[in-house]
Amino acid sequence: MIGSLLERRKDPVVVQTVRATVAATLAYAVAVRLSSEPAPLTAPLTALLVVQVTLYSTLTTGIRRVNSVVVGVLIAIGFSSVVGLSWWSLGLIILASLTIGQFVRVDEFVNEVAISAMLVLGVTRLASQAWDRVLETLIGAGVGLMFNFLFAPPVWLDTAAESIEDLARRTRHLLLSIAEELGTAVPVARAAVRLHEARQLDQAIAEVDAALRQAEDSLRLNPRITEGLLSRLVLRTGLDTLEICVVVVRVLARSLTDLAKRREQDEPLFPAEVALALEELLTHIGAALVSFAVLVTTPVSSSADEAETRLAAELAAAWNSREKAAQMLLRRVQEHPHAWQLHGSLLAEVDRILDELDLEHRSRRLMEELDRASRAQHERFTRLGRLRRFARGEQLGRRS
Repeated sequence: MIGSLLERRKDPVVVQTVRATVAATLAYAVAVRLSSEPAPLTAPLTALLVVQVTLYSTLTTGIRRVNSVVVGVLIAIGFSSVVGLSWWSLGLIILASLTIGQFVRVDEFVNEVAISAMLVLGVTRLASQAWDRVLETLIGAGVGLMFNFLFAPPVWLDTAAESIEDLARRTRHLLLSIAEELGTAVPVARAAVRLHEARQLDQAIAEVDAALRQAEDSLRLNPRITEGLLSRLVLRTGLDTLEICVVVVRVLARSLTDLAKRREQDEPLFPAEVALALEELLTHIGAALVSFAVLVTTPVSSSADEAETRLAAELAAAWNSREKAAQMLLRRVQEHPHAWQLHGSLLAEVDRILDELDLEHRSRRLMEELDRASRAQHERFTRLGRLRRFARGEQLGRRS
């Protein structure tokens, strides 16, 4: 039971629930002392929405939320000086708020502009209570930001790494299931089931991508992370490679389904010796996928070296199996040329996966992403330096 509680403590939902509750309570306690409202609930509401799982998203969300509330209050003050509260004025202020909200870059808080305007328009002492709402919003956003600065949120690298490894293992399991059926008379319906499983892997990539984006946000602006850029790029490029491999596996399943449609009844997909060679090949590819996932998700150098050695061995074995299977398929095509396109596509798909998992290809891709990120960072610093020099030049000009 203790182990279960410790696991739940690391769960993103549990962490988010506890952090949001504490931040909202603190925001209300501060607002009670600083606001003239008897029940300043806007402050805990803002803190509840501002505090996110990561420090980066907390900062960006806080700015957008404060901006949306202030814009809504200003719209309400402007409308109150012209019209009162009625059904048509309410509709008009909602329309204006939603329209203006699209231009002030508050993103998902566009509705908050209209909500703030409606709440302020309906209060009695408009001027004072409108600015009380702004004050409460600032308090809530400030408490939410300070809460994450003082109590840095966890880094979600482990969660993203587990998602990436799980995707690789699911792909390996599918390849093993396909490999076991190559020497049997697989019904078309059964081959279609494997194709459906491959398509489900495509859908799983979106979930892994969401976990990785959360991990990337947790690395930004985090004082506990010294090599956040490298960690983000290693995981991101690793997921990109796995995504390509998953797509190719889906195409491979499609080719086998088409091959099942062309064969005679009770005829196996491949003769026994060819099926055995292809089974060995797909087994090595599946193992290489898992080794690749372990490599890109392993932070310790010694463990990474071990994973790299294992990946290199699996790739070498896969290329040997590929050459043997290719010779057998060539003889098969010479005897039965009616399905040569499908046999050729199987080899092309295998080659694409092995090329994507190649260590040199992996290193080259990672270096390209690092260079691109370094250039982007250099350009940002260059623009900031120009702004500083421009500001200093203006000040010097004024002094002279």
